[in-house]
Amino acid sequence: MPLLAIETTCDETAAAVVTRSRQVLASVVASQEQLHARWRGVVPEIASRAHVERIIPVIDEAVRRSGVARSGIEAVAVAVRPGLVGSLLVGLAAAKAIAAMLRVPIVGYDHIAAHLYACHLAHGESLPYPFVGLVASGGHTSLFRVRSPLDLDRLGGTIDDAAGEAFDKAASLLGLPYPGGPEVERVAREGDPRAHRLPRPLVADRDRLDLSFSGLKTALRYLVRPPGGPADTPPPVGRARADLAASFQQAVIDCIVAKLELAIDRTGCKAVAIGGGVAANSALREAVEALGRRRGLGVFVPPRSLCTDNAAMGAIAWERLERGDDDGLLLDVMPGTDRSRRGR
Repeated sequence: MPLLAIETTCDETAAAVVTRSRQVLASVVASQEQLHARWRGVVPEIASRAHVERIIPVIDEAVRRSGVARSGIEAVAVAVRPGLVGSLLVGLAAAKAIAAMLRVPIVGYDHIAAHLYACHLAHGESLPYPFVGLVASGGHTSLFRVRSPLDLDRLGGTIDDAAGEAFDKAASLLGLPYPGGPEVERVAREGDPRAHRLPRPLVADRDRLDLSFSGLKTALRYLVRPPGGPADTPPPVGRARADLAASFQQAVIDCIVAKLELAIDRTGCKAVAIGGGVAANSALREAVEALGRRRGLGVFVPPRSLCTDNAAMGAIAWERLERGDDDGLLLDVMPGTDRSRRGR
């Protein structure tokens, strides 16, 4: 019998039905990209209101596609951390109502740990523990030593902006639409990544596994709009924009790969896994695979459909259910950050 997983940590309303053998019977995601495009970023109040409107239709569609009767749902899983508190509460309320109605267990799961569990879904038992895990998305960029699906030690991460947020800001500066990551990647394909010498913050610091992208964003801003220049300077177009996009993207990737390699040196792990929306970036995937070849490492990357926020990765909840966990109806959200050390 399967579980119903619910994901509403940010701006994607998602539900999935997953069997005990980790087979995804159905996965439905309702995107809010158009709602937030005007502001070039997620507006928490708009996100939570949209979740309220979409959560029941999304769950109904996931159950319908799965072919499983509602009475056949064995448990309910819901992402409870980290995320936007309003968005998390919508998913939790729906999960509690369904669990109470069906009289089945309810368990919460960690959204960040679930992003890495997407690699487990994609690669199964070939994914070796422990490994170094990178989660890179709009809200999170962190490195972990992953001992098991539910046992993560945070090694380091961004001290300011996440990689995905940096891509969104870069896209805005370059006059590209939201969400910025796919747009910067698209334009960068036509550019020269060596055209501009952008900084690689903290890359030379081998005492820290931290990353920083705020200074990199500022450097790009000054290339697009030099200090003292007119505030209405139009964004670049054509080859000039492509070169800036390619140079910025390469700087972000160089920072991430340098810290991944340092994490490998520190931990002695023989494998790397990446997850999160930025893990869908082709140039990053290629750079991590090149690192793997150079260092003789196993590299595990989920398909793009499991990189962006989805509920299929809520299959991680089976790890808790199989050890007998049940959080009950007193379960609460923990918005916080990705500095938690356990998958729960």
